Amino acid sequence: MNKSFKFAYNAAIVVAAAAAAMGIGAIVLAAVGANIGKAYLVILTEPLKDMIGITEIVVRAIPLSLIALGIAIAFRSGILNIGAEGQMMMGILASSATAIALPDLPRPLLVPLAILAGAAGGALWGGIAGVLKARLGVNEILSTVMLNYIAAQFYTFLLRGPMMDPEELVMGSGTPQTVRIPRGAWLDRILPGTRLHTGAFIALGLALVVFFLLWRTSAGFRMRAAGAEAKAARYAGVSVERYLIIAMLLSGALAGIAGSVEILGVHRRAIEGVTGGYGFTGIVVALFGGLHPAGIIPASLFFGLLLLGADMTQRLADVPANMVLVLQGAIILAIVSARQFMNNPYAQDKAARLLSRLFGKPEPPAPPGSIEACPDPSDSVDPCLAGEPQEATR
Repeated sequence: MNKSFKFAYNAAIVVAAAAAAMGIGAIVLAAVGANIGKAYLVILTEPLKDMIGITEIVVRAIPLSLIALGIAIAFRSGILNIGAEGQMMMGILASSATAIALPDLPRPLLVPLAILAGAAGGALWGGIAGVLKARLGVNEILSTVMLNYIAAQFYTFLLRGPMMDPEELVMGSGTPQTVRIPRGAWLDRILPGTRLHTGAFIALGLALVVFFLLWRTSAGFRMRAAGAEAKAARYAGVSVERYLIIAMLLSGALAGIAGSVEILGVHRRAIEGVTGGYGFTGIVVALFGGLHPAGIIPASLFFGLLLLGADMTQRLADVPANMVLVLQGAIILAIVSARQFMNNPYAQDKAARLLSRLFGKPEPPAPPGSIEACPDPSDSVDPCLAGEPQEATR
């Protein structure tokens, strides 16, 4: 099977999966009585009509890409991190508290310190699940989901209590939010009149770091080996448990940085609902991007487009904005199904043979030992035997 056929086969699977996802979304849109064509047109084109929309896509893609990079590290290392939402919250709290507590620090020190504090907060929360998995064998899906709930309650408690803006108490509104973060901790806006900030450069830089870590260092090789086959990695001398913990620390740190840049670059104070489901959407982005930085960056932009377009459908197409959740679910199903077909050599072989029959080309020879090479054990010549064909036993 040549490379051109394999590329065409994978491309066809991707197109079919995308069509299936769009079809599922269309069924749901039809069920709620929406105009399917108009809804998809709004989602996919409306955000691209002006510079504000384009920059907003990038603004939403920044935290998505950072979280997805962390998810990729964890998944590649053999541990499923479902807790990015809670890790992002802990990063927001740590970053906000640091910036508020040290307002007089010069800007070149305060910004990096606030971002590092966010990374530390997320790493701490992710490391808990890593230790539970590595040392006690606790299922990481259960522990990370439970840690999400704990983080959400802790986040709400601090915003409604110790970290609440005193002005909210004086005015009596009681809005759960912190005081304004000092200006010296703000991330600069790249384009005047938009919310696009320098966190975009941080996301791109960290994508390069993750690529070199996983594919250009021995530590990254060990992490990927531990994720690909833990028993073989242990036999080769890799400390699988240690790399599980390291992977969760790094994954949590990236989720914490996502929260930090979102606060310092966009909202500039910690507020309720600031995570916006980024922690869960980041998982879809990571899978859609093939768990590779080169795929995660464009995937985050695509999902940024979906998120912004879904918000616009509520106003322009009378479709609930939560419709994007249906699309995300459909995309997950499509990705999982597509991967099953892409990684199945028998499905590829059947596709090659079907193609050869349709276009009248000779079928490729079956590999030795395959079922096709041994159609009938009663044949006089056994093609499964090594060496020269044997004479039939009379």
